[in-house]
Amino acid sequence: MHRMIRAAFSACAIGSLFALQSPVMAQTQWPAKPVRMVIPWPPGGGTDILGRLFAEPLAQALGQPVVIENRGGSNGLIGAEAVARAAPDGYTIMFHSVTSHILNPAFYPKMPYDTLGDFQSISLVGDVPLVILANPALPVRNLKELVTLVKQQPGKMSYASFGMGSMSHLGGALLMDMLGLKMIHVPYKGGGPAMTDLIGGHVPLFFASSATAPEPVKAGRARALAIASASRSPLLPAVPSVNEALGIKGYEATIMYGVFTPAKVSPDIVRRLSEVTGKVLRAPDIVARLQAQGMAAPAPGTPEQMTAYIKENLPLWAKVIREANIRID
Repeated sequence: MHRMIRAAFSACAIGSLFALQSPVMAQTQWPAKPVRMVIPWPPGGGTDILGRLFAEPLAQALGQPVVIENRGGSNGLIGAEAVARAAPDGYTIMFHSVTSHILNPAFYPKMPYDTLGDFQSISLVGDVPLVILANPALPVRNLKELVTLVKQQPGKMSYASFGMGSMSHLGGALLMDMLGLKMIHVPYKGGGPAMTDLIGGHVPLFFASSATAPEPVKAGRARALAIASASRSPLLPAVPSVNEALGIKGYEATIMYGVFTPAKVSPDIVRRLSEVTGKVLRAPDIVARLQAQGMAAPAPGTPEQMTAYIKENLPLWAKVIREANIRID
């Protein structure tokens, strides 16, 4: 249905990360002050967790603090718009779900920015699959039992998502479309609030990021029914994929992450920021920490490769959304 590029710090790594600064970078004036990193989602969700993990070694590599600013709301639109309107001086970057960046134009006819024209791609980071979580009080132990229960009570079961138009929303809608199910979509303003309500029993299901799923699952506060990747996750090895659990093919819902700046940042800053990002993402300790948060593998690349990925997936997802008749209410 779609093709995701498989992708994905400890104290002992700090010394090696300092080595990422080249002599050329040290001699230039950028960065001469802290860099602001906007995360267009609330604290506590998957994007926030991964963004903060990335910011720490990035700051070490740049030799300047990276100050995180959470600006959540509207499936990343609010924070992304702030970045699009920021000064193109290299001191504002964005850690964002590339998937949401790609999905938004298909859902919002009047976008406050141009997904391609108002941003400069820096690098892909990697992708993280969704996990279908259930509150332990829900009388189902696996995905087959959930499907049976939903079919017995069409239109009564609800599921939480990160927000309207998010991959979390789309993951649920695609599964319903493939299986002929009817559920009520309950959008939240990020994965953190949705997880809180799932654990609290206010919503029975949540199409969650696997970056946030392992802890509540291991603590018994949530039950993992299936993972939305092509194969099982090493973080939750006992949890089957959706395709495996149901004996179907073609279902996959993963979230790709990336780093952006406003458009018109100088080519020199873009090049050096991309190089530093790539080196950070290839550091063994960083790879291990990203994978511990559910990322399949690191996927750093050039700005051109990231832009090509966005251009390829914009029409692909628009077609999927249109054919499945998925709408924002």
